[in-house]
Amino acid sequence: MSTRSTELTRIKLSFDGGEAVAVLNDNPTSRDLVSMLPLTLKFSDYNNVEKVAYPPRKLSTANAPFGLTPSVGDFALYAPWGNLVAYYRGFRHSNDLVHLGHFTSGIEQLAKMDGEFSVRIEAVK
Repeated sequence: MSTRSTELTRIKLSFDGGEAVAVLNDNPTSRDLVSMLPLTLKFSDYNNVEKVAYPPRKLSTANAPFGLTPSVGDFALYAPWGNLVAYYRGFRHSNDLVHLGHFTSGIEQLAKMDGEFSVRIEAVK
């Protein structure tokens, strides 16, 4: 049993063709994202490595842990552009990434989506 005072937040991304679930890290940027939920965003593929979307405003990165070598299933913020990133392939290290969490299911379905597509993101219990 955890002695932490806050539980990690789980989010669900729903899209035509499936859903993906991620567990968020407890950091200021993840908490800022959760404060905006629910959201419906347009995702698209970038570089045959990741699916990206832009929230309605930039997320706070104050006191956030920067730096990540992404692997399959990582969920992150690319701070310079302000976009959310769902990695379905590994990629090289970047000091501009804030690790938001990790997908526990559905990343394969998300990876198969073509073009621009709508995704509803909401917190789940």
